[in-house]
Amino acid sequence: MEIQNVFVVGAGQMGSGIAQVCAQAGYQVFLNDLQTDIVDKGLSVIEKNLDRQVQKERITENEKYNIIGRITTSTDVKDAEKADVVIEAAIENMEVKTRIFETLDKHAPAHAILASNTSSLPITEIAAATKRPGKVIGMHFMNPVPVMQLVEIIRGLATEDEVYQSIESMTKSLKKVPVAVNDFPGFVSNRVLMPMINEAIYTLYEGVATEEAIDEVMKLGMNHPMGPLTLADFIGLDTCLYIMETLHEGFGDDKYRPCPLLRKYVKAGWLGKKAGRGFYKYE
Repeated sequence: MEIQNVFVVGAGQMGSGIAQVCAQAGYQVFLNDLQTDIVDKGLSVIEKNLDRQVQKERITENEKYNIIGRITTSTDVKDAEKADVVIEAAIENMEVKTRIFETLDKHAPAHAILASNTSSLPITEIAAATKRPGKVIGMHFMNPVPVMQLVEIIRGLATEDEVYQSIESMTKSLKKVPVAVNDFPGFVSNRVLMPMINEAIYTLYEGVATEEAIDEVMKLGMNHPMGPLTLADFIGLDTCLYIMETLHEGFGDDKYRPCPLLRKYVKAGWLGKKAGRGFYKYE
């Protein structure tokens, strides 16, 4: 199947990044969200990212305008009727995602592939909300999308081979590296990453060391580019908690039990960088 038009649901950090890389690769993109101000903010982030690329002489001013010109903003899910591929990048919540996929299934053309950028939720369950489970697949980008190369591609129980091959080819056209992953909670990336972050939070909770010391140990001792507590702040502590809860429920193993301190911070509204406070304070 030839892919020309991409419909991105969710104009937040992940959705705007996905829209940007798709437009840069030459696809016509609809960037969709519920409210105009959210979509406009997402487009503004894309423009700032592209401005930085112009300043670094990675693209020309003309190329920037061409990329922006391939992005159409949308607040109407009916615009999905033009899509060859839909990529959902909404909040990490099964109820929300299944509701979105039910709606997309009604409006996207019969040939369209419905992909989810979920970082932990089962693709098979999301696909069951549609009448086209064979055309539903996971396409998990890493944050920040324009920079990170990996895309985990997750087949649901019914995902067709042709659908997988189309998404694998599309991923390569975005200058990303596709990696096939089976449909288990957290896939590979977050099944490994989130328990490490959770354990780092436990070391803080138990008074083993300060935030700065924990991050310094992992940066200098393990050669991580960013400490786990700083990384949690950038991901969003609410997202970290939700993924840990998904792992805990999905595997039924207490090694995935979220740290009580993580729950406390989320209840306090200390969600990380986006809230101005998490394990660290931000301006």
